Amino acid sequence: MNPLKIIYEDNHIIVVVKPPNVLSQKDITDDMDMTTMIKQYLKEKYHKPGNVYLGLLHRLDRPVGGVMVFAKTSKAAARLSKDIKNHCFEKKYLAVIDGYLIRNDGTMIDYLLRDKKGNTIVTTKEEGKYAELSYRVLQRNKKENKTLVEIQIKTGRHHQIRVQFSSRGYPLCGDQRYGKKDKTQIALFSYFLKFCHPVKKDWLEFKRLPPDNSYWSLFKM
Repeated sequence: MNPLKIIYEDNHIIVVVKPPNVLSQKDITDDMDMTTMIKQYLKEKYHKPGNVYLGLLHRLDRPVGGVMVFAKTSKAAARLSKDIKNHCFEKKYLAVIDGYLIRNDGTMIDYLLRDKKGNTIVTTKEEGKYAELSYRVLQRNKKENKTLVEIQIKTGRHHQIRVQFSSRGYPLCGDQRYGKKDKTQIALFSYFLKFCHPVKKDWLEFKRLPPDNSYWSLFKM
């Protein structure tokens, strides 16, 4: 297990980097998850008896790494949750796409449905939930037929980024569910967060780049 990577902490929030292949919160596998790790850290650091409060505000898929913010109080959780709902919470991803994207930027709009097997599919407006993201190309690797993109999602649907790109013939590299099953780590990373502090009311920005390995090494970060 990787040690907890803390970027920022005060009395109200804690910002961390989630390693790839670590759960955001506990599931039926009972594998270690970020919520449990942070609670244990807070319990030990502040010598808290009993249960420790921690608000999970947003999630990252298990194979995806990147920046996450958690609330240390219910007041902070309520305010940040409201900001997320009102789209006052900016989150950007980096991804390596399998293919050579010609357009420098664009918007993808679909209606997505999660099936009984836990997969997300593109469906009709009547059946699915509205999903929108925007992207811009940062670099292209013509030799390897790969494209590095920055992605901003307007809606937070299940597997949204992975499905929307894959459905257009440009799956994310290393995506074993919606891609070519090449058995490498998925090249998707939540690298940027910007939000208003729930108590202090100043704007905070946090940025971390993905590790320089696998598909990421094809580009200069």
